[in-house]
Amino acid sequence: MGVLQVVKQSVQIPVFVMIRPRGGDFLYSDREIEVMKTDIRLAKLYGADGLVFGALTEDGHIDKELCMSLVAICRPLPVTFHRGKGLLADMQPRKGSFPPSLQQPNVQSPCPSTSRNISSVLFISAFDMVHDPVAALETLLTLGFERVLTSGCDSSALEGLPLIKRLIDQAKGRIVVMPGGGITDRNLQRILEGSGATEFHCSARSSRDSGMKFRNSSVAMGASLANSEYSLKVTDVAKVRTLNAIAKNILV
Repeated sequence: MGVLQVVKQSVQIPVFVMIRPRGGDFLYSDREIEVMKTDIRLAKLYGADGLVFGALTEDGHIDKELCMSLVAICRPLPVTFHRGKGLLADMQPRKGSFPPSLQQPNVQSPCPSTSRNISSVLFISAFDMVHDPVAALETLLTLGFERVLTSGCDSSALEGLPLIKRLIDQAKGRIVVMPGGGITDRNLQRILEGSGATEFHCSARSSRDSGMKFRNSSVAMGASLANSEYSLKVTDVAKVRTLNAIAKNILV
């Protein structure tokens, strides 16, 4: 929870924490569920403003029983059914900046900005893996989710734009449908105007070369050499500002 504490000290926007015990699918074991419950309690203890998670059954439906139990632990914080880490419109950092090691924290913040006592739960990537997204949206409403993050069940939000618009029309303001996946300054305007979305999610990141002078190229701290330890992914401030400007021009 060190990242959460430092980020909370560095920004004046709500900070949401993703609850994800591992990569891969969204069908969790009993032990993984215990980890998720513990992570939620710790995130609340350390000041999270909202929680982000998703869980499915083996046949591709929302795991209603599990989600209901997790939402209950999250309260009074808000919950979002997730897709991934994100940046949304109207992010206003406190003077100063994140230290380099924290330029891409594993948290996300909802926008437009609201009062400090905001609380919501967001449903993530799992939504894009459901069997029936139209029915799944209604299920999330009954479970108490305030947001759902989606690429429109496609490879990117741009490709999934028709479904995103359909879901936003279906939601009728009852739940926030947040486009995410492959959003950049080149397609954000089209996605917001084409869907009617008022919030969005993206990484806004760039690669930065490591400061290491001595490098052992024979060893990789992972499964392959594809992701070099000497190339770091960080949030790009210029991209954040550009995306903010585009969104504000459309939404404000």
